[in-house]
Amino acid sequence: MQDDHAYSVAADELRQFIEQFEQLEAEKKDIAERQKEVMAEAKARGYDTKVMKKIVALRKRDRDDVAEEEAILEMYKTALGMG
Repeated sequence: MQDDHAYSVAADELRQFIEQFEQLEAEKKDIAERQKEVMAEAKARGYDTKVMKKIVALRKRDRDDVAEEEAILEMYKTALGMG
């Protein structure tokens, strides 16, 4: 009897975790759809969404890392006669 109760409690807890995760997945899908809508509106207004996405990625990164990467990129471009 005690094993059945422990199983029932564990099953209820597991179900709660699964349902919470599913809810978060649904929210993530909704957010992704809203992000697409924002980018579609920006594109319709003439903005380059590819560049916008790069800016978003850069803003997430540490400024020093970005500066170092940009300096190396410029050095490589100069070495190749591209700069």
